[in-house]
Amino acid sequence: MDKKVLLQVNDLHVKFHVRGRVLTAIRGISLDIYEDESIAIVGESGSGKSVFTKTFAGMLDANGFIDSGSVIFNDDELSDTTVLLNGFARSSIERAEKKLNEYSKLELGAQIYKQLLQLESEKRSRDTLSDEEAAKYDATLKELNYQRVETSNQLQTIDSKHDKATYQQLKSELASLNAQIKQAEAQRASDIKAHHEKIKSDEAYLAEYEKQHAALKAQYQDAVSKEISDDTRKRNEILAKEIYLSVGRYPLRRRIKLINALLKALKKAMQLGVDLSDDLARNRVFDDVAFRVRYLDETPEKLHGTCYVNLAKINNPGDWSKVRGKKIATVFQDPMTSLNPIITIGKQITSIILKHQNCSEAEARQRALILMKKVGIPKAEQRFDDYPFQYSGGMRQRIVIAIALSCQPKILICDEPTTALDVTIQAQILKLLKDLQKEFHYSIVFITHDLGVVANIADRVAVMYAGQIVEIGDVEEVFYDPRHPYTWALMSSMPQLAEKNTELYSITGTPPSLYNKIVGDPFAPRNPYCLKIDTIEDPPMFKVSDTHYAKTWLLDPRAPKMEKPEAIRDIHEKLIRAFNI
Repeated sequence: MDKKVLLQVNDLHVKFHVRGRVLTAIRGISLDIYEDESIAIVGESGSGKSVFTKTFAGMLDANGFIDSGSVIFNDDELSDTTVLLNGFARSSIERAEKKLNEYSKLELGAQIYKQLLQLESEKRSRDTLSDEEAAKYDATLKELNYQRVETSNQLQTIDSKHDKATYQQLKSELASLNAQIKQAEAQRASDIKAHHEKIKSDEAYLAEYEKQHAALKAQYQDAVSKEISDDTRKRNEILAKEIYLSVGRYPLRRRIKLINALLKALKKAMQLGVDLSDDLARNRVFDDVAFRVRYLDETPEKLHGTCYVNLAKINNPGDWSKVRGKKIATVFQDPMTSLNPIITIGKQITSIILKHQNCSEAEARQRALILMKKVGIPKAEQRFDDYPFQYSGGMRQRIVIAIALSCQPKILICDEPTTALDVTIQAQILKLLKDLQKEFHYSIVFITHDLGVVANIADRVAVMYAGQIVEIGDVEEVFYDPRHPYTWALMSSMPQLAEKNTELYSITGTPPSLYNKIVGDPFAPRNPYCLKIDTIEDPPMFKVSDTHYAKTWLLDPRAPKMEKPEAIRDIHEKLIRAFNI
């Protein structure tokens, strides 16, 4: 595909803290979203569709967090960064450069330092529980504590006067769980003490450890006392400017705090021998503090750079306000809950325009009226001061679309925007989204479980199951030549494809629990085409064509050949009749 990659998602894992346990909602998604394309994300409820898009829109619930992975947003306007070279900036850069030159001596002894860390780690592992033992105790205590919370909560719902037997049983279970937790903690403490006593009595090992440790420390001190090269000094000069470019958008107090944090992170990276001349390695060091701005050039008044925007690492509300709404907007399922019932329609559109664009109230009103007309609101001037209850459902959804497009975002997330509307209005809204896309040049990420909607709006389709993308391809490839058994099941269950006097197909079973680690293919328990390896090992993504991939062992050359379900064989004519495509 020749289009520019607008959003690049790499090995994304998203988790939630739920009642003392961790639920993994997104499990290793990698996906590129291109400029001016429409990509549909389909799957059953609970497959992770909405969580995935909320991740890069900055709308995860408070108990959700990105555990690992990156979400790179390639927007030229957002990336372009300039900061003023005033007195404070110059002194900050000079101080940072001086510190970096001092820290760079640590790079000279990085290999020896890593040997020291390894030696100390081996001693610590002998002095306490092994990683395997510690993990086993942690898992046991975590499960017991979860059961205790659940039992305690259940106990509080029981009336002890009317249901004494259940109440006493739960009290007994709670006492037993408390005893088991106490016993597990005591056993862990006893095992740690036994490890400690064992190493204390091993005089030969301790003597050898002290000898090796002292020798490595002497080598390290000798290595870090040498002078750094001119090339390293030049690198540090640029690095100091990148530090200031990366924090220049923040208020003074936060800026100072972040400069110190970046210096500390860079010191640690130098100590460990991270190759800071490598762009990706440098990005990773910056990411945990503030996303990196790469130095490009400067004038006597300004520093100029380009920003590396990793949405997975944004933790400042001010940064999200530059992305959410302005660059990535969302149209939600129910227009009535998306609009404030006590604020006029016009005010709700102009408030967004005034927040993100530099214009007067009169200009904001004119832009709002133009948008209302573009989304098909008749007599926009007269309807400008109406309240949401005075609009029909379809018109309210048009206003939500107008609000989303008011700042001309690069990505428009449509989270099942036609579900609450009747069929005729659905078609109008879908046509409106496609027509406006040609004018505003945004990318559409369409979340839906309705494959009929997909057929009419999407260029590409990603099928999600249990927090993973299991199949992705152009809409024709996924519709006419699906390869994953889950895609077969979804398509077979479409009522539009059902024949007369035949039973409507439904997918048996339920999706797996995302609290537990999933072994093998998550769809295996519901898959009528399940192979033995599906229950043992998670399949990789197999390539069907340059644009079509599916995550199923059925595509392995060694797998037996399986026929698609009868309902979706020769599907071309059926789809044309069903969806008028």
